[in-house]
This record gives sequence, C-alpha cells and structure tokens, in this order.
Amino acid sequence: MKSARRAVITGIGLVSPLGNACDALWAALMEGRSGVGRFESLPGGALPVSIAAEAKGFTGDIENFGPLEKEQKKAIRKGLKVMCREIQMGVAAAQLALVDARLSAGAYPPGRSGCVFGSDYMMTVPDEFNAGIDSCRGPDGEFAYSRWAEEGMPKLSPLWLLKYLPNMPASHVAIYNDLRGPNNSITHREASANLAVGEAFRTITRGHADMMVAGATGTRVHPMKAVHAHQTEELAENKDPARACRPFDRDRTGMVMGEGAGTIILEELSHAQARGATILAEVIGHASSQVADRNSVAKRDLALTNVLRKTLADAQAKPEDVGHIHAHGLATRTCDVDEANAIRAVFGPIANKLPIAAAKSYFGNLGAGSGLVEIISSILALRHERLFPVLNFQTPDPECPIHVAQRGMPAGSSFINLNVTPQGQASAVMIRAL
Repeated sequence: MKSARRAVITGIGLVSPLGNACDALWAALMEGRSGVGRFESLPGGALPVSIAAEAKGFTGDIENFGPLEKEQKKAIRKGLKVMCREIQMGVAAAQLALVDARLSAGAYPPGRSGCVFGSDYMMTVPDEFNAGIDSCRGPDGEFAYSRWAEEGMPKLSPLWLLKYLPNMPASHVAIYNDLRGPNNSITHREASANLAVGEAFRTITRGHADMMVAGATGTRVHPMKAVHAHQTEELAENKDPARACRPFDRDRTGMVMGEGAGTIILEELSHAQARGATILAEVIGHASSQVADRNSVAKRDLALTNVLRKTLADAQAKPEDVGHIHAHGLATRTCDVDEANAIRAVFGPIANKLPIAAAKSYFGNLGAGSGLVEIISSILALRHERLFPVLNFQTPDPECPIHVAQRGMPAGSSFINLNVTPQGQASAVMIRAL
C-alpha cells in the first residue's frame, strides 16, 4: 500500500564542470557548451589520458560553500583540512542546496532531519605518502618495506584517513547543520546518486524524517582513478575535447572522465507547505537491481530493464506517463547498447517518441556525482518545459534504436533518471513536476 506521505524537492546545490549554480548549468546546456577540455590539474603527459571535465570553478575556498552563518563558516573552514576534494565538493553542494531551500539551523526539527550521501570509493593522492616513502629509502634509493611501520607511517598525517572515508560527506553535513535524524552513506559508484535519493525518499514516506539532504559526490579526475579507468574502461580521445563524449552516436569512442557533486533537499509535502517553501518537483518512485552471471560478469541490460519496470510500478505510473528518460549515457560501445535495449524492452513502441536525454555529453562521467547533476539538469528541464539536446549526437546508431533528445523537445511533466555501474548495479528514480 502506497504511503500517504509525499516527498518533494525544495532545494538544489551542485558543483560541476559547467559551474556551481543552476543558472550556469542551464545556460551551458541551452548553449550546447561542453565542460570537457584538456586535463589541467596534473602536469601534461603525467597520465595516459589528456582530456577531462574538471570543475574548475571549485577551488575549495570557503566562499565556494555559499552564504554561511559565522560559527558554521568557522567550523567548515577548520574542517577543510580533513576533506579530500571529493568530500569538499559534496559538502559544498549540500550547503548550497540548504541555502537554496531557505533552510538554516533552527528552521527544522533536528531529530526529524537527516542526510544520506552517495560516493565512489575514495583514494588518496600519491603526494600523501611522499615523505614516508622518502624516509624509507636506502643509500641506493631503493624503498625498504621493513622500515615502513616504524619510519614511514609516522610521517603520515594523524588525520590522513579522515580525508578519504566515504561516510564523511554525510557526517560533515550532519554536524555542520545539526541534522540528528537518519544518516546514511552509499558507495555504489555511478548508481549511488539514485540510491541516495531513493533512500531519502523512503525515509520520508515511511515517516522516519520530515526533511532529508540527499547528495552524491564523485570523481574520475584523480591521478589514481584515472589510471584505473584507463586500465579497465573504454575512454574517449579526440583532438577536439568538446566533441569527445558522444552518447548513442554511431561514432562514439568511449566515456570522458569528470568530477562533480549534487544535492537535493527532500521534505514531506505538508512540512514544506507549512513553511512556505518553493516546491520544485516530487519524487514518486525508486528502484534498484544488480544482475551478473555466475562468473560475476555484469548483465547491465537486465539490471536496467528491472529498474525501469520497478520504478514505474513503484510510482504507480504507466510508460506513457513518462515525459523523458535521463539516460546513463556513458558513450561506450556496449553500455549504450545495453541501455537502449532496456528502454526498448520496457517502453516498446513508445520508445520511438520518448525523448532520451544524456547530460554526460556535456560533462562526462562524474562518478557517483553524475546521477545527481543529471537529476538537477532534468528538474531544470521540467521547470523550463524544454529539453537540452544530447551534445555531439550526429549519426544514429542502428544498435541504439531510441529517440535521442534534440533541441526544443518538450521535457514533459515527469522523468526517470537512470544509472548503472560496470558491475551491473542499476538504480533509478522517477520525479514529476508539481
């Protein structure tokens, strides 16, 4: 039986390669302006890839966190030293969303307010170990493992581990904003954003909270993760970086690495109405599915099919009720085909006219942060009543028989956001305009 409680969205915050504000993001989407460029955060030639979508507008300065009360500003500035860049982006996106929702400490009951945050696995940067490694070198320059415990490890910062724990975004956000209610952290790579929103949605509808901060942060723009991506995933390369990411195009060559974070504020409908909040949209359905064969090989097409069907059922919606689908749109040969097949399997003939959006064409794969920046992009499309085109889509791929979004197509009154990991973990949420 569906809960009578409803979860609405009242605030948005983001950090992205297309800017750190909704107006900047929407302008870039409307102008067809890519956030992909030459990799600048590391020396040229240091990595086997040369293009990325970097959030250049985010410096980690306290001003990136939006308007803050004096004590809150002091606490966050102090905490920055124990946050890696991913955590900083996540906390900033959350603070910006709370400001957007006009929620400050004291404006909500702490015990009925919580936070759930998604992330990637977090990895240290090599520089953290330089001093320790150098102290363990012999006269010949060779590293002596036997010296690491006594001589190398003491060179690490005592708080080093706190910088890279994936539960820290939710912890920091809860502490800085006195959120004493449900708190959770989800680490399912690209599926994390929808899972975080889905968990916040469920927390509100089952009556365990009246307000939830739901966010996700991630990166592929990282010296270790970039190497890992190069070894295990299909990466795009193009003389013109802005044209490199081509979801569903016949001539696509792979994904583009990016970084970013997004957050939405969910409130129980009557809670939002009682304080006169601006209601942006409503979450009405959610699903998750992980499918792999007996050899642990992902079956993404089946996982995506499952979440599409289950999300529609959870929302008590029919395929024709969906205004558009925001696809994972990774731009790899196999993932795009799997996704297109799943959409066809669930929507049948409707797929011939159902617009498929893919914001990754503008900013690449932001890891766990992608899903939430994509959700925000589609919420903006609902509010502006039109879709942004899939960038760089020029030649339809016969293996992806879907209706790829073009400039000026109507966004409809609802959408499903869809994400999947290389391991076959898929997630989806359905959101509608109010």
